[in-house]
Amino acid sequence: MGKFKIVGGKKLQGSIVPQGAKNEAMQIISACLLTEEQVTITNLPDISDINNLIEMMKDMGVDVDRVSANEVKLQAKDIDFSYFESEKFYEKATRLRGSVLILGPMLARFGKGYLPKPGGDKIGRRRLDTHIIGLQKLGATFEDGTLCQKASAPADGLKGAYMLLNEASVTGTANIIMAAVMAKGETTIFNAACEPYIVQLCRMLNSMGADIKGVGSNLLTINGVEKLHGTSHRLLADMIEVGSFIGMAAMTGSELTIKNAGIKDLGIIPETFQRLGIKMQFIGDDIYIPAQEHYEVETFMDGSILTIADSPWPGFTPDLISIILVVATQAKGTVLIHQKMFESRLFFVDKLIDMGAQIILCDPHRATVIGLDRSQQLHAVKMASPDIRAGVALLIAALSAKGTSIIENIEQIDRGYQNIDGRLRELGVDIERID
Repeated sequence: MGKFKIVGGKKLQGSIVPQGAKNEAMQIISACLLTEEQVTITNLPDISDINNLIEMMKDMGVDVDRVSANEVKLQAKDIDFSYFESEKFYEKATRLRGSVLILGPMLARFGKGYLPKPGGDKIGRRRLDTHIIGLQKLGATFEDGTLCQKASAPADGLKGAYMLLNEASVTGTANIIMAAVMAKGETTIFNAACEPYIVQLCRMLNSMGADIKGVGSNLLTINGVEKLHGTSHRLLADMIEVGSFIGMAAMTGSELTIKNAGIKDLGIIPETFQRLGIKMQFIGDDIYIPAQEHYEVETFMDGSILTIADSPWPGFTPDLISIILVVATQAKGTVLIHQKMFESRLFFVDKLIDMGAQIILCDPHRATVIGLDRSQQLHAVKMASPDIRAGVALLIAALSAKGTSIIENIEQIDRGYQNIDGRLRELGVDIERID
């Protein structure tokens, strides 16, 4: 397994371009199964999770033309259904959270689909109830198979329905949308997730001939069509990378420009970092972060301690809670971090405490961070990346720490961040990938 060796305390300098959005790419690649025509995807992140999903598509029988690291052409003319009964499918799918997203389009176009237990980050329970209940309302039935659950549509196809989702699940909403675009009649989805990834998926499907109204809201109306055609689609900049780079600049007191940041699709992400006292300027579609020796946490208007919590869009994305937490360790002031969605995501803070951070883990969902205001530099330690986002939070801590840190299990970081060590070296970071 790989490791990162990081000599901390060095300033970043220059500019960086965020990769394409990982979470959007998972949905867009899966949506290619809805048509027999070619779909071209650009601004694709060259990361292990996306490459593994594309490899799974190829194993399924999809024609894959990897034009470059960041562009792919997919054409799902024929599907090898025997593949879904194989150990190879089961092993690959159970290592990849995005494997659940093939279920909706498979049901819509072929009348059957397969649902292994999906993989991904170990950050607590990640229920699939929203996916299954939504697809059942469209008429799908499920039965247990040897390696995974098998889903089937009625002989005359899926039928539109009204549904109120029990949670605004992003992947659940995406799966139901992809099933509903070819269902007979009208489907209404209330309490739908409305993240930019879902907006992008709906825009892509409409360009393929789907009829989706209410895009960008939590109330979607979908009129089913018989057939979809090919299209070209460009992914947004990855908002999680943008937030991560803001955090890196702040923690290291560096001047940094994030190019082509997709500012209009970032929601309250910049504002949330600004509440920690981080200054930034918006120049066109670029974010300029000046070097700051100190940044001070705001309080609420009544003087009470600032709380930063995750919530469904347009609230603050849970994927940046780990980044916000580590950045707060060197702010001036105190902040309560409340991670509502996943009960295991804050357990990485013991590594930060070992580095000298002042954090009280109140319970699995809440941590109080007492900022050091750079009065005490974090010190280097050896640690392991438990998941993608916590791994990058630890990487940010190591960049600001005194001494040489070792981060193990960096395969987790590679799942979500494209060539992160090479890109950081271009900014002046002393980082080395070792065996």
